[in-house]
Amino acid sequence: MPADALPTDEAVIAAQLGRPPRGVHAIGHRCPCGNPDVVTTEPRLPNGTPFPTTYYLTCPRVNSRIGTLEASGLMREMQDRLSTDPELAAAYRAAHESYLADRAAVGEACKLDVPEIEGISAGGMPDRVKCLHVLAGHALAAGPGVNPLGDEVLEILGEYWAPGPCVDVAQP
Repeated sequence: MPADALPTDEAVIAAQLGRPPRGVHAIGHRCPCGNPDVVTTEPRLPNGTPFPTTYYLTCPRVNSRIGTLEASGLMREMQDRLSTDPELAAAYRAAHESYLADRAAVGEACKLDVPEIEGISAGGMPDRVKCLHVLAGHALAAGPGVNPLGDEVLEILGEYWAPGPCVDVAQP
C-alpha cells in the first residue's frame, strides 16, 4: 500500500471491491466517513496489463448509486449537452487533459512507460460520456471545478456517506 495509507486501508479497499486491490499508487480521496473511496492506480497493473483508469472508485455504495444514474439515461443527457454547449465541451476537454497529466505523473513516479494508453483518458473523455464512475472518481480525487460532469454526478449523489461507512473493518 502507498505511504499515505492507513493501516486498515488495504483491508477496507479489499472489502469494498470484494478482492485484493491491485496497483494502488495512492489514496485518491477519502470519504468523510474516513474510508478511502477513490484509489489512484498505477497505469500498468502488477501483471503488466495497461490500466487507463487512474482514479478508481472503490466505494460500493457510490458505485451502486452511480449505476442507477447510468441506467436513468443521465449519460445520454450529458452526451447531448456536450454537442450543444461549447463551454461544457471545453471544460470536459480540460478535464481530459488534467486526467492525462495526472496519469503521466503517476507513471513517472512509478517509472512506468505505458504507450498503449497514451492519449487515452477514461470515462469517454474528451468527446463522449461512457462511465459516470470514472468521472465521479476523477472529480473526488481532483476536487471541485476540474471535471464538470463528475462534479454534476457528485451533486446528484448528495451526501452518500451519511448512512456511515460502506464497509466496516476492525482495527488491527
